[in-house]
Amino acid sequence: MAKKNIDGEGLNIPNRINALPVRRKGPVVAAVIVALLAAMLIQGLITNERLDWPTVWKYLFNENVLRGVRYTLELTVLSMVVAIILSLILAVMRKSINPVLRGVSWFFIWFFRGTPVYTQLVFWGLFSVLVPKISLGIPFTDVSFWSIDSSVVVTAFNAAWIGLALNEAAYLAEIMRAGLEAVDNGQTEAAEALGMSRTLIMRRIILPQAMRIIIPPTGNETIGMLKSTSLVIAVPFTLELQYATNAIANRLYKPIPLLIVACIWYLFITSVMMVIQAGLERHFGKGFDARPIGTKGKQPPYPGKTDGEPQDDVSKLNEATFAGLNA
Repeated sequence: MAKKNIDGEGLNIPNRINALPVRRKGPVVAAVIVALLAAMLIQGLITNERLDWPTVWKYLFNENVLRGVRYTLELTVLSMVVAIILSLILAVMRKSINPVLRGVSWFFIWFFRGTPVYTQLVFWGLFSVLVPKISLGIPFTDVSFWSIDSSVVVTAFNAAWIGLALNEAAYLAEIMRAGLEAVDNGQTEAAEALGMSRTLIMRRIILPQAMRIIIPPTGNETIGMLKSTSLVIAVPFTLELQYATNAIANRLYKPIPLLIVACIWYLFITSVMMVIQAGLERHFGKGFDARPIGTKGKQPPYPGKTDGEPQDDVSKLNEATFAGLNA
């Protein structure tokens, strides 16, 4: 008599075939090749004397390098905070019913996206030449109540973060607009039916849902901003990380070790930013994440199950559920 096996659903199947998985040699061969290439790369980095690792470790925590790291972080954080605020304003202006607001927003995005950031930084470095004095008074007249030299206000540091922030705001504005438009209009209509103001709707209904879409590309832009700080030499601003390592390299006539120092610090800061981005994505993705539903993974006895029924028959994912927001 043929041997009977019982599968996971409790059904008796005679002469059951025990199928074996197909052996795939391609992924194994590819993994071996990639592992060998990675080992060769690591071995080359360690044993290549031209990289001068002793010099790298000597200047990794140099005082000028650490000061460059600090200024790089300050430029990144300040530029991104200003850019995020300004981009949100521009995105709301793009959705305004007022054609003047829409036109100004469109022109800002068109201009700052259409010109290189290096060129913009050069102009900000020459701001005190273009505008010698900043004054307040009656428009279109010579009457002035207060004035100050531009060079006092728009210093090299201020020119650097202003130039970076304005350029970044043009890109973030489109990211913000895409996130806002991704929220269903029914959410706004329902909130208006409850008597909520447009500001409250934006703050409590639209933005919390749009953040799930806005956070990933904004994280990428933040990492890009970190590396764009190396362009502020155009202002010129000479205290950020890339310039600090270049100055030491020019003094020692050893450019490669100091480039490695800069790379290590950029990679470290980028890694920290990626961890923060992942945490923000998990936070704003609450209610949207796929999760198991039904009796899968629960401990017996299961409610509503008899002895002859499969006990573990639900293995599905809730792929798009939103818990809702309280106004």
